[in-house]
Amino acid sequence: MNRINIKEVKNNIRNEYKEKRKNIPLEQKKLMDENICKRFLSLSSYRFADTVLLFAPLQNEINTYPIAQDALSKSKKLAFPRCIEGNEMVYHFVTSLEQLKSGKYGIMEPTEDLPVYKNETGHTICVLPAIVYDKKGYRLGYGKGYYDRFLSSFNGVKVGLVYNDFIISEIPIGRYDLPSDIVITEKRVISFAKN
Repeated sequence: MNRINIKEVKNNIRNEYKEKRKNIPLEQKKLMDENICKRFLSLSSYRFADTVLLFAPLQNEINTYPIAQDALSKSKKLAFPRCIEGNEMVYHFVTSLEQLKSGKYGIMEPTEDLPVYKNETGHTICVLPAIVYDKKGYRLGYGKGYYDRFLSSFNGVKVGLVYNDFIISEIPIGRYDLPSDIVITEKRVISFAKN
């Protein structure tokens, strides 16, 4: 598949599933989000993590704030990403969700004066947003490449959150795409062995 086709196929999948996600009834979404968060909180990778890199959800994304509150209540280090120039992303540590302000793309972001995460040693878990996942653990995000660039030098555990019906057989992948180690849906936890 050539590069133009890959981009087109990805955009078609992206648009189809963004629309599907928008049409999930609110009550059903709330229940699914709660189940996903419960499954995440029961992961041993999370229990042993001292640092959690989390995303702040956009309107139709999975609500990750219960994970944030749990991490803060357990005195884990919690960081959220902030988009900077050159389509790069920097994680800043927060001690309260009040420290998140609306930033680029309308995403809640930490302010730039907060301490920066620098690929620290210890057990770090990075929670990834996605529109869909495939059966090999590859994600399809919004196509800007922020996470791909960040993950290229990340050594911790990569965990994707997605609705069960948003796992498709295959996503066309590029050379910078990396699979997640674990994908969590409202119905199951899928582990992918590290090579």
